[in-house]
Amino acid sequence: MKHLIKVMLVLASVFATTFIVGRLLGILTIENVRIWLEAVQNTNPAWVAALVVALLFIDLVVAVPTLTITILAGFFLGFPMGFAASLTGMSLAAFTGYAMSRIWGGRVLNFLVKDNAEQRAMKETFQISGPAMILLSRAAPIAPEVTACMAGVTRMPFSRYLLLFALSTVPYVAIASYAGSVSAVESPQPAIFAAIILYGVLWCGWFWFRRTHKN
Repeated sequence: MKHLIKVMLVLASVFATTFIVGRLLGILTIENVRIWLEAVQNTNPAWVAALVVALLFIDLVVAVPTLTITILAGFFLGFPMGFAASLTGMSLAAFTGYAMSRIWGGRVLNFLVKDNAEQRAMKETFQISGPAMILLSRAAPIAPEVTACMAGVTRMPFSRYLLLFALSTVPYVAIASYAGSVSAVESPQPAIFAAIILYGVLWCGWFWFRRTHKN
């Protein structure tokens, strides 16, 4: 288990570094995202959708405010177009992370965990604990990218990862984008309530997972 935690912490540190650098440089802040979406709002809706997809895709490299972007996608594009754009961007990021880690992640794993027996034990541990981690990964920034990479490097079957990703992400995107579509600048309550409910449910899930895992 300690080797699984070690690898995941290394991945999380890399993603967290990009997040911190982005914030220090004033890149990809919530305010910037809103300004960019407003700038293309009066053009073809396809440009708004393309910007949403691009922002959520680069979340694989630079951590972005995923929930906020999804809510704004619903606000600017409506539902279901905001849902489709957000789901597309998140899917591209997750599947690219999975594929890259499956192809090249072995080299990184060999560097971090040199013993073959320990590597096998780490992979077996993720096959047991990984599904719950993927299902609950939307509870925190960086976690979706980390679990996607871990699924790839441990060679979890893509069909299994796809199912877990869908169960985790589709309801999350649907609720957030719909809440954004029925919100307004003067009445942001649906978006606020959606954020509270989503994080509340997911964090309760993490609490349950940690408690049962310890037992």
